Amino acid sequence: MPAINFSVRWPDGSEDNCYSPSTVVREHFKAGDRLPLSEFIAKAEVALDAASNRVEQKFGYFCSSAMDQLSVIKAKAARYEDAENDTVEIVSVS
Repeated sequence: MPAINFSVRWPDGSEDNCYSPSTVVREHFKAGDRLPLSEFIAKAEVALDAASNRVEQKFGYFCSSAMDQLSVIKAKAARYEDAENDTVEIVSVS
């Protein structure tokens, strides 16, 4: 199962490289997407849950790395909940 990374630019301009154990994330994020924080979090939950489920279908167990990545995303997103600009940009998906 090919793992991929997607880079995110947060409202303050900082960037994070995020991990997915499956290419299913490409169905949810495209490079250049600009999303409100709440929409980004919702899509990340769906995408990483789907990625973890694909791992389970293939190997018989959920992917803890996908859930760890989601936890990191949510923790970082919490910093921007009250920000005037809450736009998150998908820089790349590879």
